[in-house]
Order: sequence, then C-alpha cells, then structure tokens
Amino acid sequence: MLKNQNNFRAADFGGAPGAAATVDLPEDALIILPVRNFVLFPGVVMPVAINRPVSIAAAQQAVRQGRPVGLLMQRDPEDNEPNSGNLHRMGVVANILRYVTAPDGTHHLICQGEQRFQVDSFLREQPFLAARVRRIDEPDIRSSDIEARFLHLRGEATEALQLLPQVPQELLSAVTNAPSPAALTDMVASYLDIGPNEKQELLETLDLATRMDKVARLLAQRIEVLRLSQEIGRQTKASIDDRQRQMLLREQMAAIQRELGEGDEGRGAEIAELTAAIDKAQMPPEVDQAARKELRRLERMSDASAEYGMIRTYLDWLIELPWALPEEAPIDIAEARRILDADHFGLDKIKQRIVEYLAVRKLAPQGKAPILCFVGPPGVGKTSLGQSIARAMGRSFVRVSLGGVHDEAEIRGHRRTYVGALPGNIIQAIRKAGSRNCVMMLDEIDKMGAGIQGDPASAMLEVLDPEQNGTFRDNYLAVPFDLSRVVFIATANMLDTIPGPLRDRMEIISLAGYTDAEKQQIAKRYLVRRQLEANGLTADQVEIDDAALAEIIRGYTREAGVRGLEREIGRALRHVAVGIAEGGVAKAHIGRDDLAELLGQQRFEDEVAMRVSQPGVATGLAWTPVGGDILFIEVSRMPGRGSLILTGQLGEVMRESVQAALSLVKSRAGELGIDPSLFEKNDIHVHVPAGATPKDGPSAGVAMFTALVSALTGRTVRSDTAMTGEISLRGLVLPVGGIKEKVTAAARAGLKRVMLPARNRRDYDDIPQDARDRLEFIWLERVDDAIAAALEPRVTAELPEAVSA
Repeated sequence: MLKNQNNFRAADFGGAPGAAATVDLPEDALIILPVRNFVLFPGVVMPVAINRPVSIAAAQQAVRQGRPVGLLMQRDPEDNEPNSGNLHRMGVVANILRYVTAPDGTHHLICQGEQRFQVDSFLREQPFLAARVRRIDEPDIRSSDIEARFLHLRGEATEALQLLPQVPQELLSAVTNAPSPAALTDMVASYLDIGPNEKQELLETLDLATRMDKVARLLAQRIEVLRLSQEIGRQTKASIDDRQRQMLLREQMAAIQRELGEGDEGRGAEIAELTAAIDKAQMPPEVDQAARKELRRLERMSDASAEYGMIRTYLDWLIELPWALPEEAPIDIAEARRILDADHFGLDKIKQRIVEYLAVRKLAPQGKAPILCFVGPPGVGKTSLGQSIARAMGRSFVRVSLGGVHDEAEIRGHRRTYVGALPGNIIQAIRKAGSRNCVMMLDEIDKMGAGIQGDPASAMLEVLDPEQNGTFRDNYLAVPFDLSRVVFIATANMLDTIPGPLRDRMEIISLAGYTDAEKQQIAKRYLVRRQLEANGLTADQVEIDDAALAEIIRGYTREAGVRGLEREIGRALRHVAVGIAEGGVAKAHIGRDDLAELLGQQRFEDEVAMRVSQPGVATGLAWTPVGGDILFIEVSRMPGRGSLILTGQLGEVMRESVQAALSLVKSRAGELGIDPSLFEKNDIHVHVPAGATPKDGPSAGVAMFTALVSALTGRTVRSDTAMTGEISLRGLVLPVGGIKEKVTAAARAGLKRVMLPARNRRDYDDIPQDARDRLEFIWLERVDDAIAAALEPRVTAELPEAVSA
C-alpha cells in the first residue's frame, strides 16, 4: 500500500558541495546519477542519499554547472562500482533543489523529477557517468477513457490514504488537486509500497492508459490488504480482551475455592504423580533436594502463571534423565573382535587399539578410560567404528553432531531465565540414549567454531576431562550430572582446527585412506549388498563382477574413503533396476564393458607418465584433509633477467621452499653440470597445476629441487616416481608428516616408486601392507640421493633455442 512519507529535513552544514575540478561536457550531455533500489517519477520531490565517489562527483558537477541530473536505477544493487552495463536505459531528468553534507560525511540531495528520458549512448564513466539522451514528453491526452481512469484512480488513492493509521494531509491534498492524469499516475506510482523493479516497469510504460491501468490494479491489491489488516487488528484486540477477562475469572474462582476449603482434584493428582516420579528417579541428594524445592513452588503456583510451564518442563527433564547407573554386562573380547571384523574390512591396527581399549574397560570398569578421537578423511568408517564399539560393549549408542556449532549454549545449555531454554546437546543426548553409560559419538569435533555467543570448544574441555566431567554442570539443569561413565568417541577430518587443550584430552587414532584392493573387498562385502537393498534388488537379479568393481574404483572415483564408490555402484544398480521394473530384464550382469553405458565415460585417468615425459616436471606427494594426493611441479626457463616466477596459488611456506630449492641449485651448479650464467640470462617459472586450489607446506622441497635440476640440465624425471620431503640449504632432506596418506595416494595413482626422507622410516609400519607390496621405497638422506634416483641419464641433444642460455 501507500507508504507513510516523512518530509526530508537536513540542516545546512555550510561549505560548498565539493572542490573537485569542473569537467567539460557537451551541451547536449546529461550527467547520470546511478541509484540503487530507488525510482524517481516526474513531478515528484524526493530525498536521495549518496555515498559512492562516482555519485558524489556527478552531483557536485551538476550543482557547480547548474545542470539537471539523470537518475538511472542499477540492475544489480550489490555492485558498488556502477557502470554503463549495469544501468537501466530509462530514467528521469531531475533538478537538484538542495545539496547538504551531514556531519557523518554522508551526502543528501533533494531532487524534483521533470520528465522521462532514454539513453542513446554513454559518453564517459569517470569520474562520473554522462550520456546523450532522448527526452520523452508526456502527451496531454484528455479523452473520455483517460478522464474515466483519472477519476477512478483518484478515488482509489483517496480511499487508500484514509485506510492508513495516520493520514498524511499533504499527500491527500496533492492527490486531490493533481493537475493531470499523468501527474496523478506518477505520484501514486512513486508512493506505492511495491518493489523498485515494479516501479521501474511503471516508469518504462509510456502509454498513459496502460500505465494508469497497472497502477490502479496494484493500488486495488493494496487496498484489500489494508482492509484485511484492519479487520485482523480488531479481532486481535477482541481476543486479547477476552483472554484477560478469562484469566481474571480463573483467579477469582481459585480464590473462592481456597476460601471454601475446596481442593483441585486434578491438580492434586498431578502433584502426587510428580512426587512419585521423583522418588523413583533415584536422583543424587543434591538433585533430589532441588527437584522437591521446585515441586513445592509448583504446588503453590497458579496454572495460568507463565512460570508454571517452565517449572513443569524443568521437573520433567530432571525426572527423565537416567541418574542411576544400569547394570553393565561383561565385555566379551572375542565377540568384540568378531563384531569389528564383521563391520569393517582392514584397519587392523585400529581394531587392535579398540580391542585393547575394551580389554582395559573390562579389567578396570571404574577406571578413567582415555577418550578416543578417530581422525581421517571422509568415508573411511569413523562413525561406524563408534557404532561397532557400542555393539561390542552392549551399550546404547547416541551421536552428537558438532559440525557448525558456534554457540557455547549448544554444549552447556541455556539458563532457565530465557524463554524456550533447553539443556545442551550433551544432556539431550544422554536423555535420548536413556543410559548414563552410553557410547556417545562426538561427530566432526574439528568443525566447531567460536562466535559472539562464546567458544563451544572451551565448553568441551570439561566434558572430555575425566577429572572434571563427574560433576558436569549444565546451565539449564543447574545441578551436577555425572558423565564419567559415558564412553566418548570423537571424529575429525583434521587436527589443525582443534584447539591444543582440547586435543590434549583425547587419544588420536589416525585412519588413512583405503588402497584399491581394500576398496574392492569393501565393495564386495558391504557396499554392493547395501545398495542392492536400497534399490529394491536382490543378488539373484543383479551381479557385478570383480573387473567392473576395479574399473569403477580406478576410473570413476578418486577418494580416500568409499562414499563416492558406493554412489557409483548405486547409479549402476538404479540403471539396471529400471529394466527389471519394466519387465524387460529378468537377471542382469554388470561387467567392465557395461560401465560406459551405465556410468558414462571414465572421469579419471592415469596421467602421470604423460605429465612427466619432458624435462622440468616432477611428481610430488601432498596431504589434504580428505587424504593424500599427488601433485605435479612444472619448471620452465626462458630468456630473461634472472627472475623467479611462481604461480599455482602457492602459500608463503611453499614459496619459501621454491626459493630455498633455487638457492641450493645455484650453490651446486658446478656439481650438477649447470652453467652459472643460465641464472643471469634466463627467467625461471615454477608452476603447480590446479591453480584454483590453494597449496602450502614445506614437504614439496625435494620435488621442487628435482624439477629445477631437471629443467636446467635437460634430464627427464622418471615417470613412475613420486617424492616428498623438506630440504635445507645444506642439502639435507628433512622429515615431513602425512607419510601414510601420501604413500597410499601414490599406490592409488599407479606409481611404482616413492622417495621419502630417511628420518621418516619410523612411519613405515603405519603404511598399509598392500601399498608396501606395490611400491619400491627409496630413503633420502641428502638431495644428491634424490637426483641420483629420480633423474634419467643425460641425453646428448641440443636444447630448444627458446630456452638456451
């Protein structure tokens, strides 16, 4: 509907509008003032606030030269740099009646619209926009149809204004005394409560009859809304008055009953039921005392009181929490091993650590067991391991998702003084599990973030500390709750985002990605069966052979876990399910040759040999939050002045690794057979492909050094070899982290050899056996070992002229 309009008033703060130099413009040019979410109509006076440099410059130029401005609305209001491509082509020529600058630095104009115009061409965009335009005169049409529309529109506008809570008399007078149909139409369109794009559409409607019909239709809709709003307001007021009368009558009835000595049988039964529930809950003495105190308050309180429901909800929470410790069944270690082997393939060291954990819990049930944290890429089975532990211990399992939690109250709960307060996620999970010795999975503990509401990671310190969680105090309960018997198991994709004190309270167990052989066994044992059930199929109807599974693993997925593999298997089965559901196929066999039809062409290929078939390209190994990966280091040289160019979105540490590698190459140029003058007459360009992905870390030092030597000597790096390790200026190869994930990625990519720092031999036992069997390991003490093992023998041939010294 029509918006209440306030007259624009601004104090004259003195001073000239600006001091910029005047720009010479042709006489037929119009200064363009871009505006956002605002449309001015001819004949209307409106305030305009401007703050962008291009708008301020345009307004100041117009004021200095006494020119009008052309107001054009932006197509994209979020664009802070207006240009000719982001503006509508039709606007309104306006005179600036007043220009003031507020004390806070904002600039305000009072503009009066004159007539419509359309842009023919833009003349300039800096320091302000200017254009040649074609002004559009409003034809003075006084036909009988126009006059009828004029009278109808004026009547509707008057009715709409009278439906407002406060009628703006100035606007009512302006509507009543509108001089022409066009003036009235533009005035009503300007004050209609519609979006700026709808107003722009009305501005661009040049036919007067059509424009008047559109405005009348929009105005009629707003009148209906205003009438409905008034009716709802009257009903709401009547309803509130009725509720107040009922509450007063209930209070009078309760007072009369107290005077006559008559009790409320329903209320007495409720209090008796709560008393019996408190007796049965086996609460600790401190909690029992708090519950009975609240019960006495509830007994004296009126049912109509707002606090009555809050106290009743609080008592329900205290009663339903499992305060008593249930009788624990003894842990069967052999059964635990069977469950772990049935639920998960591989992960032998992880399973052994879980069995040790269960054995300690069996021998020392009252002891303070460590809190396990499974860290690994997505899809490797972290959450399902927690479920297996719960099955092995015979306890209930509950999962608390911490991903995206940024409010401390999500852990500790809200105080009861707040409306709608509830306990935190920990207490809610205990209530859901129904047991004080449940297995609680704290999923994605690395995804918590701090906000203005506090740091939830700090609140987790008490939860995960065996010395403190025996008296955990939730803000809502305001009484201690014993969490010491809860088996906490956390999961995370990476440790970097977990605060140090919180990480110190957990025992970290790393889960690396699976090898191709492990993925194939997991698919055969678990994934195919699960997807058959999910798609309504049976093993008798569909069969997937081993060759097809191996092809899906190599050509259609590239991941550390098996989630993508399961999705691709599901896609293939759904394609077959269509034929079976239609009755055209009774039994289907999916082989390797069928995958192109079912899943399309392969998405991944082994490109290592192709990428390293020329000098200057080396294969490195990288660690990512979703597992290991291979990356390529590309080095080229060209005639120049000895500059070093780095591309590929490299981080600061990785840039320093390239500098160190180049310095090491320069210091050993003679030993490596490199002419020192090459460095003065050539530019060296180091690039790491996948430029959209940020990369950082020192472990690519060996690969950087090898690629530089390869490019400067013309010797090709072996295509079956990948390497990792940090280097020093003394030529030493220093240890790095993530060896297990990196080696697994090398095996997955089809490489034959990996070069690792000799000081990382301690990580050899953590590498999966399948990867150890498929790869040859070369241990590096110095960079000389890397050059000897990685570079092919020198080929005597002339280098291309473009890269010669």
